[in-house]
Amino acid sequence: MTSLKTMLLGKTDCPCGRAHSCDIRFVEIGDNALEMLPEVCADFSRILLVADGNTYPLCGERVKSLLGNKIAAEQIFGRDIVVPDEQAIAAIEAQMPKDTDLLLGIGSGVINDLCKHVSFKHGIRYAIIATAPSMDGYASVGAALILEQMKVTLNARVPYAILAESAILRTAPMDMIRSGYGDIVGKYSCLNDWKLAHLLRGEYFCDFVFDTVMESVKAVEDKAEALLARDPEAVRCLMEALVNVGVMMSYVGNSRPASGSEHHLSHYFEITGLLNGHEYYLHGIDVLYSAALTARLREELLSQKPPFAPYTEDRDAWEKELRRVYTSAADGIIALQDKVGLYADIDVKQLEKAWESVCAILREAPGYEQMLSYVTAIGLDINECKAFYGKEILSDALRYAKDLKDRYTVLWIAYALGVGYHE
Repeated sequence: MTSLKTMLLGKTDCPCGRAHSCDIRFVEIGDNALEMLPEVCADFSRILLVADGNTYPLCGERVKSLLGNKIAAEQIFGRDIVVPDEQAIAAIEAQMPKDTDLLLGIGSGVINDLCKHVSFKHGIRYAIIATAPSMDGYASVGAALILEQMKVTLNARVPYAILAESAILRTAPMDMIRSGYGDIVGKYSCLNDWKLAHLLRGEYFCDFVFDTVMESVKAVEDKAEALLARDPEAVRCLMEALVNVGVMMSYVGNSRPASGSEHHLSHYFEITGLLNGHEYYLHGIDVLYSAALTARLREELLSQKPPFAPYTEDRDAWEKELRRVYTSAADGIIALQDKVGLYADIDVKQLEKAWESVCAILREAPGYEQMLSYVTAIGLDINECKAFYGKEILSDALRYAKDLKDRYTVLWIAYALGVGYHE
């Protein structure tokens, strides 16, 4: 896997025609990473520390000892799950002195996204001390939030620094380590979606970014057993892969190299869970299960033969279904799809003409059984997922998760052809 230090230098001569860059100043993953804090924070004097009741005990006092009176204020959430919503944003802003020049987070996904958003909103930098190798958003430009009960990713900027100490990462709850593994192995699905969107919709595509993300997947996919044993080298490798994927998102300016149909399914489970009071898995675990579901969907598509039945849309029926599954959030989702126009662009004849090429791309992704082997290797069970969500939620997710985003994936092909995953 190409070293992170090399990736942070950017790539100005990419064959895709774009110059790639990443504005992260420091990345340190390994033993004693926190000892870099004085150097990282040398140019800052008014720091707001952000953590929660689970992450602060891991190193909060040590951070304050290393930085002394540079810590101007703190926002420490409780031990309950922190939702990255309007209330959490307001809580951070309420503790932020006017002359704050750096937000320093201690945590993983939610703390990282909150610091990323608030710092961008107020025009200051942020740094993150990672406490779990649980997701790939540490180095990305997007902040994943839940605003007005909708899962949204807002543009922001990358962190000034990412520090991840092995001894801390290894103590993360095992489901968070599983989540990180799932987020990486799930890239098989999103990378395949990216190729499909390039073929069918002319979307920008970069072979270098694609290959670099795939390197990260290959570096991690056989580490499940070692990760379950909390092997230091395996945990370090996973964390490096997660950050590396985030850097690739910075290279293209969005999450396309890291998020596709499997993430849309994951977001569906989370959003509808919040709306309807249903439980859902950690993000990366949902991503891994969902990548298996999309693998099965790809296999079902490969069994289809042209000519295809014409696509017809019943607008009233579609709106009724969206209101059923998304309840109070439906208006925003309907408005998004009306703006994006993906339904208007459904062209079955185009699919027929390109079907041989579409199938060639679909075959590049691992099959259902291969994806199940990754699920099993990390100590999960697809049957538990199916029982956990139930047939109705899974069926609705495969049909309506696509509506959450403006991104073309295999879910749109399946919808256009009336194909769904059935067992």
